[in-house]
Amino acid sequence: MQPEIKTIGPKKLLGICMEMSLAENQTSELWRSFMPRLNEIETRVGTALYSLQVYDEDYFQQFSPMNEFEKWALAEVKNFSVIPDEMEPFELPGGLYAVFLHKGMGTGIFQYIFSEWLPKSGYKLDDRPHFEVLGEKYKQGSADSEEEIWIPLKEKK
Repeated sequence: MQPEIKTIGPKKLLGICMEMSLAENQTSELWRSFMPRLNEIETRVGTALYSLQVYDEDYFQQFSPMNEFEKWALAEVKNFSVIPDEMEPFELPGGLYAVFLHKGMGTGIFQYIFSEWLPKSGYKLDDRPHFEVLGEKYKQGSADSEEEIWIPLKEKK
């Protein structure tokens, strides 16, 4: 599975954030709190949703399932002129990404990306957010679901 390498500009996103670890994953609760409030986002752009992770700089070097990170449930917005109560703005910096199209369920793709694809590529991880774009073909818990996995990159020197 080869990714598409893309460069994107910055994006304005709006949503809800929780601190969690892989061992104590609270992604379902995060999305259950966000989805009923989606229509409160007045300046929304498109229909795609963003599941975004912000890791500490040494998260992958000192990896443990107990390491905490920020997990966001977000929608893209034109601007931050209206921010609903208990939601927060997030500015996604632009940059270079490997974009993997993931079909089906399961997290085995991340094992492939970090242990096989990335070490053999001409890239290394960049210290920017990782995210998944949940578009029209995304179907929670379905074998025919599709999503894009965006991994931040920089060229190896």
